[in-house]
Amino acid sequence: MPTITVQPHPEMCPEGARFEATAGVSVCDSLLANGVDIEHACEKSCACTTCHVHIREGGASLEEADELEEDYLDKAWGLDPDSRLSCQAIVGDADLVVEIPKYTINMVSENH
Repeated sequence: MPTITVQPHPEMCPEGARFEATAGVSVCDSLLANGVDIEHACEKSCACTTCHVHIREGGASLEEADELEEDYLDKAWGLDPDSRLSCQAIVGDADLVVEIPKYTINMVSENH
């Protein structure tokens, strides 16, 4: 099973996290299932950028972002070459290192 390592985030994961993930499940669902309460205002339908993450290691094991995801990523705060919407990034067979950006474009937390 692949492992997801989450770098520390001051609000969602102050100590960081490390857990086994299931291949074929989105990074967003993996985070949520393991106590990392990442925002997902559109209910994981690829209609916002609140679940934006940086895949710092292992990104090559993910399928490439499609055009819709790329369009939304253009609106994300702190976009870089490692950026993905975690609701669209499906865990493959490689370990991942994930960084959650400090900010989103969401003005108010949805508190899912």
